[in-house]
Amino acid sequence: MLSSILVAIVVLGFLILFHELGHFLVAKRVGVGVLKFSIGFGPKLIGRRLGRTDYVISAIPLGGFVKMVGEDPDEQVDAEDQKIAFQQQALWKRMAIVGAGPGANIVFAFLAFSLVFAIYGARVPTDTAKVGGVIENMPAAAAGLRAGDLVTAVNGTPVSQWEKLSETIRASGGNPITLQVQREGRTLDIQLTPEAKPDRNMFGETLGTAYVIGIERGFDQEQVGPLIAVWMGAKQTAWWVETLLLSVAKMFQGRIPAKDIGGPILIVQAAGQQARLGLEYLLHFMAVISINLGVLNLLPIPVLDGGHFLFFALEAILRRPLDTRHREIAQQVGLVLLISLMAFAFYNDIVRVVHGWG
Repeated sequence: MLSSILVAIVVLGFLILFHELGHFLVAKRVGVGVLKFSIGFGPKLIGRRLGRTDYVISAIPLGGFVKMVGEDPDEQVDAEDQKIAFQQQALWKRMAIVGAGPGANIVFAFLAFSLVFAIYGARVPTDTAKVGGVIENMPAAAAGLRAGDLVTAVNGTPVSQWEKLSETIRASGGNPITLQVQREGRTLDIQLTPEAKPDRNMFGETLGTAYVIGIERGFDQEQVGPLIAVWMGAKQTAWWVETLLLSVAKMFQGRIPAKDIGGPILIVQAAGQQARLGLEYLLHFMAVISINLGVLNLLPIPVLDGGHFLFFALEAILRRPLDTRHREIAQQVGLVLLISLMAFAFYNDIVRVVHGWG
């Protein structure tokens, strides 16, 4: 557990830092003054001033932050700093600075996915009826099926492809079946009874009932060139962004159970698991978490980057910044919503842990 916590801290800290680096670089590029760029939070450990920017490393290594000149609408800015104050910039410049944080998270995901494909190749679902994994406490595990077993027939009917194997098992109606299996040069007959389970799609929506035995499809590793790796990295990033957006929409529609929302404990568990599997899996995990940070930060909730975009949209419509009092009320409401969501996610994590122990 301690190692999982440390991995989660490093992963989240690095991804948040990358997010803040996006804000920082674009702010510098469009001429906004940056007073401080901090790696971590809390008391300053070491630092150096270059120009008017303090670059510091702080005691709590969880991300970082960027403090810009005139970032607070109520902040009094000296006359000579008006040109470099955030609030005095054109609307498109402020939007570029705010959007650069989530954008940096998406860029990191693209780079991580591309690196995984370039180094380790692409994991392609195998076409054969070969067992890639066996799920605990399911009929296949109880009957003695193993990863690597090649299923050649079901009830005497030959099968050679995974799709045919899956269709035959699902069509069993829960009646006992006999699998003919090739294992280490031997032919075995394994009898088992498929179990009825809710048939869910990738979003967790229940589509009906399916009869399953608890086996997973295998994958083949195929090497790809650098250009193909970059193309696959872009496709993978776009797919995850689209999937996350659909998940958020379905959750607001009530089509995905709220109990599926995960929090810090789930992230710690997943981080530890992926780190133990190796660098390939850890990079993939970091890419997915980075996309989550980027996309969820764009939700129109005040205190998030998406909340700033909401204020910018109102400013464009009203042709003036939102009143300070209204902005403060919105930010307070947004903060309450965010804390409530985090508390709910933490509660879900605790329930999962307790049920796991039970």
